Amino acid sequence: MFYPIYLNLENKRVVVIGGGEVAERKVESLIGTGAAITVISPEITPLLDSLAGENKIRIHRRAYATGDCEGAALVFSATDDADVSRAVFSEAATAGALVNTADQPELCDFIMPAVVRRGDVAIAVSTGGTSPGLAAQLRNKIAGIVGPEYALLGELLSQSRREIRCRVPDPLQRKALHNRILNSDIIDRLKRNDRAGAERRLREIIES
Repeated sequence: MFYPIYLNLENKRVVVIGGGEVAERKVESLIGTGAAITVISPEITPLLDSLAGENKIRIHRRAYATGDCEGAALVFSATDDADVSRAVFSEAATAGALVNTADQPELCDFIMPAVVRRGDVAIAVSTGGTSPGLAAQLRNKIAGIVGPEYALLGELLSQSRREIRCRVPDPLQRKALHNRILNSDIIDRLKRNDRAGAERRLREIIES
């Protein structure tokens, strides 16, 4: 049984061993987290090369070597070489890093969920590694329900968070206020691209 968490990777070292399509997907999931991403592989995809050109990741064009996991918070092993996968897992464990090995749950400290992202809103779906296809199908269904308007709602709530805490110091009253906001027609206004109307309605609720 895996424990679901969200990690703060800001300025943390993350190492990806491998440069193919699997490694590419791992790197894409890390972009925007603030992690210091290093890819180690003799060959890389055009996208990874492009990301390196934009200074979003660092690339060492060589095979994995002992010591590559040093100082890493996370390690992704995305190589089809079983010996390398075992060596990376062993080194990561010794270095105190969490490791994910593609298609080998027995060599994983964590697994990657299927994720729906709407701005700062993220919904993760996992089947514990037993059925990635089912997780992907559930993600797609959720994506059809939770549209881009939820990113806007999250943005509005973030902007008003400090004011709400100052206006309503009591936690129970603050929770009730949040419930009034979430159960209002603000989300419907955002679905209609009426951001100005949503902001007015949010202001009315906060000041009522």
